[in-house]
Amino acid sequence: MSLMSKAKELSPAYFGLVMATGIIAIAAHQQQWPFIAQALFAISCVSWVILTFLYSYRALRFTKAFTEDLISHSKGPAFFTSVAGTGLIGSQLMVLYSHYWLAFVAWVIALVLWLLLTYTVFTALTIRRNKPTLDKGISGAWLLAVVATQAVAVLSAYLATQTSQPWKLELNFLALSMWLWGGMLYIWMMSLIFYRYTFFQFVPGDLAPPYWINMGAMAISTLAGSLLVINSPNAPFLQSLVPFIKGFTIFYWATGSWWIPMLLILGVWRHVVRRFPFAYDPLYWGAVFPLGMYSACTYVMLQAMEFSFLDALPTTFFYIALLAWGVTFIGLCRSLLRLRQQK
Repeated sequence: MSLMSKAKELSPAYFGLVMATGIIAIAAHQQQWPFIAQALFAISCVSWVILTFLYSYRALRFTKAFTEDLISHSKGPAFFTSVAGTGLIGSQLMVLYSHYWLAFVAWVIALVLWLLLTYTVFTALTIRRNKPTLDKGISGAWLLAVVATQAVAVLSAYLATQTSQPWKLELNFLALSMWLWGGMLYIWMMSLIFYRYTFFQFVPGDLAPPYWINMGAMAISTLAGSLLVINSPNAPFLQSLVPFIKGFTIFYWATGSWWIPMLLILGVWRHVVRRFPFAYDPLYWGAVFPLGMYSACTYVMLQAMEFSFLDALPTTFFYIALLAWGVTFIGLCRSLLRLRQQK
């Protein structure tokens, strides 16, 4: 079976590959591994181009299947990986190479995608007649909407560092607004997800890898808040909000940190206690991304808050994320090899 014919079944979450690869490239740059950073940047860019082509082909060739996924409670939120992936392409361009205009193009694409998906997906989920029950309709994948929002905030903050006034002020204001909106959305969604966790039957199959986005959404919110603190000297309205931004940034980081042991325990329950099979799934990129983001966000938070007692965390999680990326990437290559053999 050809790759093009498989496009009909392409998971909406596959841009998680771009997200995970991109943020680990940034973490590698922070940890002084330029070769790894550049290699991962190249992989993320090639993946973005290929996936953009495949999703466009799917939308045109298999419009019905594409639309059904877009307005689905279980699959629709996964499309937000395209926003976050594009935003992280732009962030890599800024952090690794300081390519302002290419990053600006990525920012425009990410912002347009964010507007289209936010008001398409949530409007469709609101007005559709037949809706699933809460335990069937919501998962950690819904928090990808938060990740997408914060990815735009992060890229806006990075662009603001190389933009002259008055656009510097406006980009910082957009970054602040998106950061606040993402936080509000997290509180809404996490309340429902936690309720689903504790008051509905939970089986191993329900604990899909996107539940790691519970932590990843907080990690990227931490990164966006830390960048706002760093940018505050050049934005007077941010200076007056610095205590508020610092407080909420630490709140986000602490919440993300709380999730790590919980998710590990649930993972042991899923795969060891209940012996759920461990096999490659594109959704696993949604578990790799939070590990890389936790490393990157903690590194920037230490700069913004001038902490020193957490210095070991970014390095430790970078190596964990890199290992997880390698294992998942091998799974992807084996999956593509099997697809080639089926032709």
